[in-house]
Amino acid sequence: MGTIRIIKGDITKLSCDAIVNAANSSLLGGGGVDGAIHRAAGPELLAECRTLHGCQTGEAKITKGYNLPSQFVIHTVGPVYFEHTPAESEALLTSCYENSLKLAKEKGLKTIAFPLISAGVYGYPQREAIKVVVERMKLHQGEFDEITLVLFGEREFNFAKADFGEFVKES
Repeated sequence: MGTIRIIKGDITKLSCDAIVNAANSSLLGGGGVDGAIHRAAGPELLAECRTLHGCQTGEAKITKGYNLPSQFVIHTVGPVYFEHTPAESEALLTSCYENSLKLAKEKGLKTIAFPLISAGVYGYPQREAIKVVVERMKLHQGEFDEITLVLFGEREFNFAKADFGEFVKES
């Protein structure tokens, strides 16, 4: 049985088989986690992303990690919360995690780290977004050595501590 952990930190510093990028549909970089991953990986990431011709909401695509400590980056596009009903947004967000995990499994990857997808500028309520990812992590726990949720802000980290304290690892 693999380990599930929730940490507060910078996903670009994690050494694992793959980190997941909360990308936009162009896959050509943006703000937040997406911009941080592109900056840390270097210009080769953007060059490879150009060959992928974008990505639909809920889907996932994989690239090399380049200058990142992780071997691969899995890019997934989360829903813009207010463009859908709450149920549609939840289904799309669930697809992001499912498709990312499926891609990692197909590639034989054993360790993967996620950011909190759609919970920044895309407006997904943070507490609900944490619940969605933790449910997916628990469902796939046996397929990986380690699945990590990396939270950047204090607010969402406090939600995670309150709701899923058993998985929280203080750094």
